[in-house]
Amino acid sequence: MSMADLEAAFPPEQRTLPAMLEHQARRYGSHPLLTAGKIRLSFDQARVMAARFAGTLAAAGVQRGDRVALMCSNRAEFMQVYLGCSWLGAIVVPINTASRGAQLAHVLGNCGARLLIVEADLLTALDYVDSTSLELERIWLIGDAPDDASHRSIPVTGLPPLGEAVPPAAVEPGDTAAILYTSGTTGPSKGVCCPHAQYFWWGINSACLLDIREGDVLCTTLPLFHVNALGSFYQALLTGSTLAVEPRFSASRFWDTIMGHDARVTYLLGAMVPILLSREPSPHERAHRIRTVLAPGVPAQLHAAFEQRTGIRLIDGYGSTETNFVIGSTRCAQRAGYMGTVTAGFEARVIDENRNDVPADEPGELILRSHEKLAFATGYFGMPEATADAWRGGWFHTGDRVVRDALGYFRFIDRLKDSIRRRGENISSYEVD
Repeated sequence: MSMADLEAAFPPEQRTLPAMLEHQARRYGSHPLLTAGKIRLSFDQARVMAARFAGTLAAAGVQRGDRVALMCSNRAEFMQVYLGCSWLGAIVVPINTASRGAQLAHVLGNCGARLLIVEADLLTALDYVDSTSLELERIWLIGDAPDDASHRSIPVTGLPPLGEAVPPAAVEPGDTAAILYTSGTTGPSKGVCCPHAQYFWWGINSACLLDIREGDVLCTTLPLFHVNALGSFYQALLTGSTLAVEPRFSASRFWDTIMGHDARVTYLLGAMVPILLSREPSPHERAHRIRTVLAPGVPAQLHAAFEQRTGIRLIDGYGSTETNFVIGSTRCAQRAGYMGTVTAGFEARVIDENRNDVPADEPGELILRSHEKLAFATGYFGMPEATADAWRGGWFHTGDRVVRDALGYFRFIDRLKDSIRRRGENISSYEVD
């Protein structure tokens, strides 16, 4: 389906996850939507699971607008919680599984979650968090409980079974579906309030740029707590495709995994490509049927080498947790070392410190605006001053230093302030300290 077809199929009031699940379950029924390990969910089953886990949450007293913190690796339970919260109108707060200490305490304290759902192996992350300063009332464990779970000050129980299905809440497209904590430059992580409609636009914008087709298998090894992998779920949901979720990236098993799923689309980050290229060439690198790889941040000199070895032309692009897939190109229009051009529905400027537009080929800060008001995040949770500063003048100030050439192609240079890149994420020097 084209972008116009997808927009027509989902009028503005239906750009919520419950409405999308119901619509696509009617259309695709038993077609697989998600595979994770041994779990395989059809479109129908995903809708039922969302309604029943929403019932589980409601029976535990979770209400519309409540925040539910989720700390879980790439497994089916992650999506069970995510879908159930959205169906109920609660707000899911996915937490980076590497969060520890002060950073984890900040996230849990800032979001005000009363319920934390955490993978059993990650429960020890709470050992250095002062629970008395949090609003947490209970913890649900995914997996077998460790021996010391019962000795914690906050009650710890296993993840309850699916409950009785409840009707979808009357959520609005502008209601917050998730709060994703992202570190831009300085200060503690900020909770980005992502409305339901933002992910609708993530899904259709990226599906069109990546040429995702009905029935495709999309395979991701990236973490579901990050906007990249969450966006791939919406791509599958909106296009009638299947998302295959792998636990983690493995260079040695990457091509076997791709072939095992018979995937057509996959996702890499800049650091993954040189890792794959550092391995000995293998016939498996061309035995796949991959059509598209989204790989932002790959050094320009590696594009040709990757295409020569694998037959795949990488697609770059630009988006952030606060924005959308605002800059990108199709395979045919991709230029190595460039993120692409502004995509339909968005505007971009490159400005100096006085907010004046800089000429072509001169560096400046990238600022962005959307024609659709709900295609971007609505702000930072509990941080009105940071929200006002980032969205000042009706433009989102990315903090990224870029160059736009005379043809309208953007090239990333660096961050304007102190930050570190780790596994494709920004980490502020404040948090390292």
